[in-house]
Amino acid sequence: MNFNWLSFLIEEPAAPVILPDSVQKAKFAETVDKLMHLDVEQVLSNLVSQTMWILVKLLIALAIYFVGRWIVRRIVRLLDLAFEKRNVDISLRSFARNTVQAVFVIILLMIVVQTLGVNVTSLIAIFSAATLAIGMALSGTAQNFAGGVMILLMKPYRVGDFISAQGQSGTVREIKLFSTVITTGDNRTIYIPNNMIATAIVDNYSTADLRRVDWSVGVSYGDDIEGIRAAILAQLAADGRVLKDPAAVVWISALADSAVTLTVRAWVKNADYWDVFFEHNEKFYKQLPDKGAHFPFPQMDVHVKHE
Repeated sequence: MNFNWLSFLIEEPAAPVILPDSVQKAKFAETVDKLMHLDVEQVLSNLVSQTMWILVKLLIALAIYFVGRWIVRRIVRLLDLAFEKRNVDISLRSFARNTVQAVFVIILLMIVVQTLGVNVTSLIAIFSAATLAIGMALSGTAQNFAGGVMILLMKPYRVGDFISAQGQSGTVREIKLFSTVITTGDNRTIYIPNNMIATAIVDNYSTADLRRVDWSVGVSYGDDIEGIRAAILAQLAADGRVLKDPAAVVWISALADSAVTLTVRAWVKNADYWDVFFEHNEKFYKQLPDKGAHFPFPQMDVHVKHE
């Protein structure tokens, strides 16, 4: 033990970082000599072979990518056919298709990267760390994904339903991974984050087969209410879209300052709601005056007293 310790002490010191000029000149001359005797043909041959190998790997990677894309499309198409055959809800089809497609595309990209010679294990570690950091920064995106899952499980609405939520109304066109796409009546496309709509009050107009149409008609005091009621009921009875059961009704709902307010209620099929509402609104305005109805409007009488 003592001998080894003494030998360590008398060992020659390491070469200094700054070399003398003579040593530097010698190393420079050695480098120049190697460059002078360099086998250029061998270097070019190695360079060409390496280039060819890189091109081959690129071609293989491109081939794998395009073939993989075709396979992913086929898998998604087969998944759609399987869902359609089993009558799976269309909302779940859209969500599952987008999820499966995203997973297979990620796997395909990893295979392509590995083909190019990149260490996938290290890439996965980097990706995992990046995913964690991005996930913490984009926690809202994860919440939107969870909201989409909740929507598919609870089914407050489905593709094709007419809904009102977050101040927007329209027909649900698609339920994506992170948002719900609706089309408004004037053909605008609205994207509502799933997290917001999953926790919001959703008014779904398409769940029931029947809907009640309500009108408010104001007539003047002194008008023949019974005659007006009979005229309104006859007008609704002549429309085949208005259901006989439950029957339409007309009631006095308010005695306002300048009008007697009649509330008219009738039941129709869901798809006929808006057509019936607008058409009979216009008919009330055009036909009820012939039945003795007067539509009052707010007015003020001013009396000027001269002294």
